[in-house]
Amino acid sequence: MRGLRLSAALLAALAPAAARAADPPATPPGGPPAFIDWSGPYLGLQGSAGGSFGALNFGSTTVGGRAIPDFRTGDATGRSDRGREATTAVGGVFGGWNRQSGPWLYGIEADVSAANLKRPVGSNALRLGYEDADAAFDPIRAKTDFYGLLRGRVGYSFDRALVYATFGLAGATTRILAIYPDRAGGPAATARRDEASLGFTLGAGLQYAITDRIALGLDYRYIDYGESRRFDLGAVPGPAGGPVSTRAAFISNQMLARLSWYPEGFRLPPEADATAPNVPDTDVSDRFTLHGQTTFVNQGVTGFRAPYRGEQSLVPRQAQATTTATAFIGFKLVEGTELYYNPEFSQGFGLSRTLGVAGFVNGEAQKAGAPFPKLRSNRYFIRQTFGLGGETEDVPDGINQVATRRDVERITVVAGKFALGDFFDGNVYAHDPRLDFMNWSLWAASAWDFPANLPGFTQGVYVEYNRREFAIRAAYTQVPKEPSSDVLDPRVFERAGAVVELETRHTLPVLDQPGRVRLGAFTNVTNTANYRQVVGLTLGGAFADINDAVQATRRPRRKSGFYVNLEQAVTDDVGVFARASANDGRNESASFTDIDASLSGGVSIKGAAWDRPLDTIGLGATMNAISRAHRAFFANGGLGLLIGDGRLTYAPERAVEAYYALSLAKFVTVTFDYQLVSNPAYNQDRGPAHFFGTRLHADF
Repeated sequence: MRGLRLSAALLAALAPAAARAADPPATPPGGPPAFIDWSGPYLGLQGSAGGSFGALNFGSTTVGGRAIPDFRTGDATGRSDRGREATTAVGGVFGGWNRQSGPWLYGIEADVSAANLKRPVGSNALRLGYEDADAAFDPIRAKTDFYGLLRGRVGYSFDRALVYATFGLAGATTRILAIYPDRAGGPAATARRDEASLGFTLGAGLQYAITDRIALGLDYRYIDYGESRRFDLGAVPGPAGGPVSTRAAFISNQMLARLSWYPEGFRLPPEADATAPNVPDTDVSDRFTLHGQTTFVNQGVTGFRAPYRGEQSLVPRQAQATTTATAFIGFKLVEGTELYYNPEFSQGFGLSRTLGVAGFVNGEAQKAGAPFPKLRSNRYFIRQTFGLGGETEDVPDGINQVATRRDVERITVVAGKFALGDFFDGNVYAHDPRLDFMNWSLWAASAWDFPANLPGFTQGVYVEYNRREFAIRAAYTQVPKEPSSDVLDPRVFERAGAVVELETRHTLPVLDQPGRVRLGAFTNVTNTANYRQVVGLTLGGAFADINDAVQATRRPRRKSGFYVNLEQAVTDDVGVFARASANDGRNESASFTDIDASLSGGVSIKGAAWDRPLDTIGLGATMNAISRAHRAFFANGGLGLLIGDGRLTYAPERAVEAYYALSLAKFVTVTFDYQLVSNPAYNQDRGPAHFFGTRLHADF
């Protein structure tokens, strides 16, 4: 039932355009429909590295006739419960047949995939009779090599897109391997069990036609193979051991990228005539806006030098994937008053569960990752605009923007839930990890510890005064109750965050090109520890573990700093950007990441020179640093928001990023990304690390 709710909810997030398309634009009599006809057979390839998450639940287990508590494998997410690697690659082929009546589609599909879903069983040695087992001892491991699905599909076609729900049967083969060392010094006992499972699957997906025969898409499936019959799994040696008998139940959540080929082709909807007059529906379009996006990031890291590993270290040789799907809904209540709501699904984890690099390498990776699609109401806010007269400007319909006309000189007030990056530290060349740079230190002023919950949002009030030449904006918002907490502190008069920004706009006479400079200052009061204090207490013997000292000494403390942000067009197709940011570095960071000072910059180039005007090349570099007290904290075993190797040989963390964003269609972009990080987590003993990624983004 949870899978049914998840897949139904995911379909709702992936298909916000269905409501918009329920009343498609009129077409001339006898003209082509306003949606694709997907009828007929199709074939395709699918795959993901790191986008599949599964677990085996072992229940009703006995050792030597003694019942032991149920236990489960760690999710195959690149890091087990014990911190070990787990590769999660899936790839295969699929084929099916569709029948379409109007915009509604019905079909059947089969797919076969090879998988490398490894799941170590962690923290269960004690339950098998090894009372003195160390933290790295995993007696049981499981691996799924092969699975197949037979599914029905129901979908809705609009424009060049198709959203659909799926349901059907699933089968898989799983190997369960056990190694039971004899703690008395005798030979180890081994066992293997091959289990074939049959269960059900539910899911949803989105695909978009990029030619008249080829489509790109994302496919989510929840798979439940049920519980197996009881089987034997060898014997634990020693006086506390005995024969092992158990049952296993396997579930999996998977997100795959897909490339589909329709040999009979399909008729595409007519392209919009850019020269035709735009006649809005005055009853609806000037009072309502609806947009959506979905972004799939697959990223991997190669092997690198790693002589030791801490609790929050980057793990070599792994791959992970993240997916988000968002609806942007807005209403104009009265003139100047607008209400917005953004529900969003997210699934997946960053590499090493978004740990190990201060300037993290995937801007879509949240610290609140999940192996299944998780729904959050990320934004809900009301915006009031007070026009001050004079010159006016037309604002087209867009994301969280109802089409309107407004005064250039105005005061805007926003109250509700939002991301501070929606309004501050903007940059046209480096600010959207769904379209441009993915490294956290390139799309944001990373020493700004902006208040936020784990996915990056907060609640508060924002005010802006705008003129043609400049804007002044400020916000007062909630902070998390504890560092890296998903709960925002309600004591806004005791603990809160404040930020103010001045944005100036100019045109360089030499280049005759526009540019902007943003100067920001921030101060937050959050429940945090002081680095110098906890190091002193630990070295003085008051605490054996510095992280215990952190927990014991947290109280409301202030963190303040600034940022400078520049964007400058060089030509119509080339732009440069630069950022600098710093904070006082005395107390823990609460929300963003473990950076006290950062410098970054780069260039963005449109593809007009090679007849690809919608493509973009980006090149950027960044250097991050921390204060002396912060270094001592990590050197003594401290754990930050994202990093903590257990020890530290300090050096600034440096990174370079290069990407090519290939526009496949008006609403679909595929990006190829490479990053090199030297001294990850400020540690000369580790790295350099090479990261390779792909990103599929679709919006409307």
